[in-house]
Amino acid sequence: MKTIIEPFRIKSVEPLRRTTPEDRERLLDRAGYNLFLLDAEDILIDLLTDSGTSAMSTQQWAAMMRGDESYAGSPSFYRLKSAVQDLTGFRHVIPTHQGRAAERILFTVRCRPGHVVPNNTHFDTTRANLEFTGAEAVDLLPAEARDTQARLPFKGDMDVPALERLIAERGPAAIPMVIVTVTNNSGGGQPVSMANLEAVREVTARHSIPLYLDACRFAENAWFIKQREPGYAGWTPRQIAQKMFSLADGCTFSAKKDAFANIGGFLCTNDDVLAQQEKDLLILTEGFPTYGGLAGRDLEAIAVGLDEVLHADYLEYRIASTGYLGRHIADAGVPIVEPPGGHAIYIDAGRMLPHIPHAQFPAQSLGVELYRHAGIRTVEIGSVMFGEHAQNELLRLAIPRRVYTQSHIDYVVEAILEVNARKDGLKGYEITEQPAFLRHFSCRFRPV
Repeated sequence: MKTIIEPFRIKSVEPLRRTTPEDRERLLDRAGYNLFLLDAEDILIDLLTDSGTSAMSTQQWAAMMRGDESYAGSPSFYRLKSAVQDLTGFRHVIPTHQGRAAERILFTVRCRPGHVVPNNTHFDTTRANLEFTGAEAVDLLPAEARDTQARLPFKGDMDVPALERLIAERGPAAIPMVIVTVTNNSGGGQPVSMANLEAVREVTARHSIPLYLDACRFAENAWFIKQREPGYAGWTPRQIAQKMFSLADGCTFSAKKDAFANIGGFLCTNDDVLAQQEKDLLILTEGFPTYGGLAGRDLEAIAVGLDEVLHADYLEYRIASTGYLGRHIADAGVPIVEPPGGHAIYIDAGRMLPHIPHAQFPAQSLGVELYRHAGIRTVEIGSVMFGEHAQNELLRLAIPRRVYTQSHIDYVVEAILEVNARKDGLKGYEITEQPAFLRHFSCRFRPV
């Protein structure tokens, strides 16, 4: 049969609360038109992030009941360690409370002023944690991948010639690591090919530079490789993921994405000396190395999720459902980052709203209007989030895993098309107050 159904049944439900347009206008004004500052109970469909918002399975809930809360040496940690090592092959597995904690520990140990760290595209917290150490974050996305309308099978690839040039210009000693983000979140949720990972690995190995994966969505990336890259159709998602990790020297991982967990992450390496330095810092800020700021029940949920996320029926459904949203709005004239990615659809608000200049944040305007019109929360991935580093003005619709049904997505499609029909009337915004770092989380706006 052609119909791809949700590969699960719903066992417990959570009510959604509807608000009126008048309610939403009042709530927007109170929040300074920043969707992060809205209360969750005032959201109908929440597409702000896929991080920590997944629905956990019966197996995960069951595993949580055996969570051991011992401060040191918990068997829950060793079950997680076994699951991670079987998947990644890394010797050292260091749990953290989420992905950005793993980034902070890694960068604090490895980076300093004068260093430069290339990535296919740094996400916001990655860039902020790097720059906080005084290092420079550099994005190396191929020029053709910057065109939101280009339909490339692996649009998240790193520009390998640009990497070679950067190493030649700055010298290997100035590059403490190279990072490849799979899938490329800021670049539209686009996958990275195995061939590209192999090419990057060849360069880093030749210059003795460690290669790290930002592996938050490794399973979705593995599925794209299986579907699109010659030679991998007969591989299982787990086999593909294992090969991806085998090309790296370490990884950071947010278990709030491709492990279905509501909290958690880990940092991996094969370097014994580096691992000890990281554990020393972990103890200072996160906790003992066998819990890393997590409850034992969280460690158990992650261990189970790392297996479930690689099930082929889930990944087929996941990618197809995201593509369903993307194709329905794109075919009706809404410009998106093509082709649809894995965890989210990115509307090209700069292209959709050419009358709103970059300095007035077109993607923020679109996001505010979608909430005002239909109670849908999204997130700006453009000049608000990245400032001068923004490549495009994108609005991300991140789809939580195993949470919304097709009727919910149909509602989102209908809302977007209704807003698109009157897009010429949308106005820009200006920032009235902002923090020094990661301003998009807490800055406030007013309409222009």
